[in-house]
Amino acid sequence: MPVKVIVGMSGGVDSSIAAFLLKQQGFDVEGVSFILYETRMHKKISKAPCCSIETMKDAQETAKFLGIKHTIIDLRDEFIKKVIEPFISLYSKGMTPNPCILCNKHIKFPHLIRTADDRNAAFIATGHYATVALTDKAAFLMKALDPKKDQSYVLYSIGHETLIRLKLPLGGKTKQEVREMAHKLGIPVAKRKESQEICFIDESGYCSFLENMIDLKEGPVIDAETNKILGYHKGIHLFTIGQRKRLGIAAGEPRYVIRIDAAENKVYIGTKELAMQKEVIVNEIEWHLSKKETFRATVKIRSMMQDELAIIEIIEKQKVRIIFDQPQWAPAPGQSAVFYQDNVVVGGGIII
Repeated sequence: MPVKVIVGMSGGVDSSIAAFLLKQQGFDVEGVSFILYETRMHKKISKAPCCSIETMKDAQETAKFLGIKHTIIDLRDEFIKKVIEPFISLYSKGMTPNPCILCNKHIKFPHLIRTADDRNAAFIATGHYATVALTDKAAFLMKALDPKKDQSYVLYSIGHETLIRLKLPLGGKTKQEVREMAHKLGIPVAKRKESQEICFIDESGYCSFLENMIDLKEGPVIDAETNKILGYHKGIHLFTIGQRKRLGIAAGEPRYVIRIDAAENKVYIGTKELAMQKEVIVNEIEWHLSKKETFRATVKIRSMMQDELAIIEIIEKQKVRIIFDQPQWAPAPGQSAVFYQDNVVVGGGIII
């Protein structure tokens, strides 16, 4: 009997090709799609995000095209509770969360595993660009072949028990190869555009989304060097570290948000040099490789950056200090920092 694998299908090109490749490899492939969001939940949404009611038709059509069974599971209430509400809450506290990481940790992968268990499937799979290396005793999360598409950063919070059952068929391919394969096969979603990074926020941006969710509360914008009030903002949730837009301040040179004081409702701004940081503290660490002492690694503090050389000092089991070789642009509390050695994910956590 072929080994069964449950593939998470968002309705996009990547997950569709992942399902195709696994079927080609001889697996008994079954697709499952999670409804996480719908356009009616946000009056300003002008196009269907991924994992929405609107994109389930695409996933169904692709499954039919591939000749595989497909199921839809409604997780909207749980997604609101575990992803959207924490996203809103953290922004209201002056932090910058990554909702994709929240979703992978609390929604997508737990439910894929649950579905696999319910249907006696040995494995789960997604269309993420990363790889899993297996040994007799362990599974290691690694970067994808395509550095422009590598998504190991947003997968760092997945635990070992999930990794050992995870197939990532696109880890050794480039996005261009995947697109060309989709067009050659004539898959129904071949011409679909790249999905947004945040599925529940449209092109108008996160500020537009948050304005509907958080009451505006005016506070001072302060020069970090002189402590002088330069103007007033309409809510700290409208700002993130390193931001230059929407400050409403006339200055002789560019100014950036360098600190947000949620308790006092203050936004501090300063020069580009002040936004550069060499050290950050990270907690809530998810370790992939056991570390007991200080070690060298490369580190990403945002998903699309190149990982940079640093020293990791272990303060506690789930808390570290990162000391970069060179100052890095605007580390933002709430974002994740992920550590690598030889393209293997060592661990990661939340910047504080």
